[in-house]
Amino acid sequence: MNAPLLKLNNGVEMPAIGFGVFQTPPDETIAAVETALATGYRHVDTAAAYLNEREVGEAIRRSGLDRSEIFVETKVWITDYGYDETLHAFDKSAGKLGIDQIDLLILHQALPREFELTVGAYQALEKLLADGKVRAIGVSNFMSDHLARLLEATSVVPAVNQIEVHPYFRQSEVLSVGTEHGIVSQAWSPIGGITFYRDGSHGSTLEDATIKEIAAAHTKTPAQVMLRWHLQQGRQAIPKSVTPSRIAENLDIFDFELAAEQLTAIDALDTGVRGGPKPEQITRENFSIQIPEA
Repeated sequence: MNAPLLKLNNGVEMPAIGFGVFQTPPDETIAAVETALATGYRHVDTAAAYLNEREVGEAIRRSGLDRSEIFVETKVWITDYGYDETLHAFDKSAGKLGIDQIDLLILHQALPREFELTVGAYQALEKLLADGKVRAIGVSNFMSDHLARLLEATSVVPAVNQIEVHPYFRQSEVLSVGTEHGIVSQAWSPIGGITFYRDGSHGSTLEDATIKEIAAAHTKTPAQVMLRWHLQQGRQAIPKSVTPSRIAENLDIFDFELAAEQLTAIDALDTGVRGGPKPEQITRENFSIQIPEA
């Protein structure tokens, strides 16, 4: 059940479905990632701020797969922004992961009030890319104005922008800007999990009547329908789970296709309500995490 590949704007190929480990405790991460890799996932998405990079690396080593078969993505946290600081952040992440080259390294957030630090961090990513220490670079949670400012100040167009996207929060404008510049949008919380635990005003996407009706029509689950929605609209999705049956379910989405009217019906569920923190609230004071050394 290996996922098809998406070609990034620099020619590097990335699986269309990744496996996420956000909020997965370190003591559960090794088993979850091992299960995912055994199931057929070939992309693992982690971050310095998740504090489980070391366990992801251990799972990769235990998998028995050749390093070249696994696409590894991680993120630099805002407390490590700035040119020299971000170069060091690469060393910390690579050391914990136990790898020499990171397939995709991205900035975890924009710092709107200290954008010069964001630019410096991205210029460090450009240096790492030029030196062959990473295969592709990108950003996460960047809004349209952040992308415009970054593109004006740097020379390498991000390969990806990882953002909150699910049926209740589609972020159509940011998706459109990404398409315009050849940036692949990666969906975190792709099945709306964030609406389950952050007071989603419309309840759970898994219980949505429209999604359940579409799922029944295809003899699939609501989660599988939502992941298929992402893929057919050109996005990469990064579901997460520690339950083996759900890990397998989330990858079993390549044997059906949603009709155009079904895609439109899911698009129409957008509430415009963000589940994650508002981008303008991201400051080092509010979200300071000291990332340990390798």
